[in-house]
Amino acid sequence: MTVYTGFVGTYTKKEGKGIHSFQLDTEKEELLNAAVAAEVNNSTYVTISENEQFLYAVAKGGKGGGLAAFKIQDAQLEKLNDVLESEGVPCYVSLNTNGTRAFSAQYHTGTAEMYSINQETGQLIDLLDVATHEGTGPNADRQEKAHTHFFGLTGDERFVVAVDLGTDEIITYEIAGEDLLKKAVFNTEPGSGPRHLVFHPSGQTAYVMTELSNEVLVLAFNENDGTFNLLAAHKAIPADFTENSQGSAIRIAQNGRFLYAGNRGHNSIAVFEVIEEGRDVKLVEIVSTKGDWPRDFDLDPTEQFLVVAHEKTNNVVLFKRNSDTGRLTPANSEVTIPEGVCVTFLRGK
Repeated sequence: MTVYTGFVGTYTKKEGKGIHSFQLDTEKEELLNAAVAAEVNNSTYVTISENEQFLYAVAKGGKGGGLAAFKIQDAQLEKLNDVLESEGVPCYVSLNTNGTRAFSAQYHTGTAEMYSINQETGQLIDLLDVATHEGTGPNADRQEKAHTHFFGLTGDERFVVAVDLGTDEIITYEIAGEDLLKKAVFNTEPGSGPRHLVFHPSGQTAYVMTELSNEVLVLAFNENDGTFNLLAAHKAIPADFTENSQGSAIRIAQNGRFLYAGNRGHNSIAVFEVIEEGRDVKLVEIVSTKGDWPRDFDLDPTEQFLVVAHEKTNNVVLFKRNSDTGRLTPANSEVTIPEGVCVTFLRGK
């Protein structure tokens, strides 16, 4: 297989339509066929079910927003239904492996939410539980209240972890049937503004991208009680860069050897080598993303390429990836997708 389909969630403030699709031809090293896959209001984040039959997106509507479910038909999406019962519009969505639960993060309301899904039809059933965060941080502009930015499962799926930019907290919940039970809270450095998290394949280490301090935090994770402990912290931008930059996405290669962190403002991706069996990372390089405000990026299914979506310049840019060194090289190919926020691929299962 040489051609893979990707989806981009977008803002719909200007030209974005919601969910756009594109294709990557790995043989030609080229991005192709950017198109609108489904028109959804403010569908900034999307995720795909493990069986690759369904796509779930955050959506605006109802009294605020919630999630929408779609059936995947090649590069097009057929809407199944939505559940728009939240007070705000989510900024993140993730799924469990068997496709029975969805988890969303609400930036504006500072909540983390769990939904039920019909495993057979892919339709959303109900909003099951809402966990509300409270608190502030020292950054008066960005941390005046709780701002949940990520809500995703641990490797064994026993716990689900919320990352709150507003309160500088990483909060672990246990899933007990239809309830979320708070188990542990880890406090990052005040004012760091944690945004997104990924786990090492071992499940024993997590890496957090901070939005306000542009750092990668390396955390030990205790799979027994859901607690985190800080192992290391590394800047993702050059020390002499003093202009505005905000951390964005963080991704890890499937084999756990290399970690990638995005910087909006500096408009770059920092490449880190994972060392000490996952318990630390070492900076390899910082690469320009060839656009303005890289909100998200993803490795393609072959992991020979990386695709970056830029919100402000409306371009999705292709990079070649060296799997031995982790380094990125521009492939000199891009497509236009307006207001891009999130990138994900069909893996061809």
